[in-house]
Amino acid sequence: MEGGLLALGATGCYRTAAMQHAPDAAGAPSADAGTVPPPLVSVVIPVRNEAPNIAPLVAEIGAALAGVAHEIVYVDDGSTDGTPAALEMARRQATPEAPLRFLRHRTSCGQSAAVITGVRAARGRWIATLDGDGQNDPADIPRLLAHARLAEVAGGAAMILVAGHRVTRKDSWVKRRSSRIANRIRARLLGDATPDTGCGLKVFSRSLFLALPHFDHMHRFLPALVLRQGGEVVSAPVNHRPRLRGISNYGTLDRLAVSLFDLLGVAWLQRRGTRPVIEPLVIEPPMLDEPPMLEEPAVDRPE
Repeated sequence: MEGGLLALGATGCYRTAAMQHAPDAAGAPSADAGTVPPPLVSVVIPVRNEAPNIAPLVAEIGAALAGVAHEIVYVDDGSTDGTPAALEMARRQATPEAPLRFLRHRTSCGQSAAVITGVRAARGRWIATLDGDGQNDPADIPRLLAHARLAEVAGGAAMILVAGHRVTRKDSWVKRRSSRIANRIRARLLGDATPDTGCGLKVFSRSLFLALPHFDHMHRFLPALVLRQGGEVVSAPVNHRPRLRGISNYGTLDRLAVSLFDLLGVAWLQRRGTRPVIEPLVIEPPMLDEPPMLEEPAVDRPE
């Protein structure tokens, strides 16, 4: 297929075994390009039927990350419109300094599956995720990335998730109301202390994400999963914009139906997970047995 590679098998969506590896994305560097340093951040964008939003969003990302080594990794989740052609056009227009790569799911497998595919294909140390509808503002990425890198320097490890918080949402009343209810239930049951887990704008390290359990709809529970892993979660206010082109491709009622079951599953994971505290190993030198005292031989002394 021209333009993108199929990330899934002939039967459709992958399962556990197939999730372990993803093929290289279209536009990936050749195998002998080992001298090309990896980018600092990979912007991973799952999309489904978002053809008119591809070019504007790519331009915004380029402007927001000017001067920052980055790449854009799109995952087309089984689109049936002109998304593949729009991605191929964007790939050809990308520069070597900020390449665009993309993969394509044979059938739609959901947003979480697309994020997993994208992160596995990414080359950057840090990952920034965005929704593909243009409602997240790429101008917020540098601030969230700086926060994550500062936390890494202070803590000595990239065990942080910086989650966007859409303080002023530009969605329909139904979406806002359903999200508010879901956030309250989730926070009460999981205790993840995150006001807006549904925001698509997040920054985290690739290694941290790959250490998490992967399952369908996991993207809604990233804060709880990171905390379970022993990481830190920080929420930062971000801009949110109304959708200007296209329609939503992931239904609100569908999300509510599956979230209840997923919530119970994540709660089970939390209660079954353990984080042992490893004590520093102190090795004392072995105690050597003292040699036996030898009696001095009797010597006849002259009187």
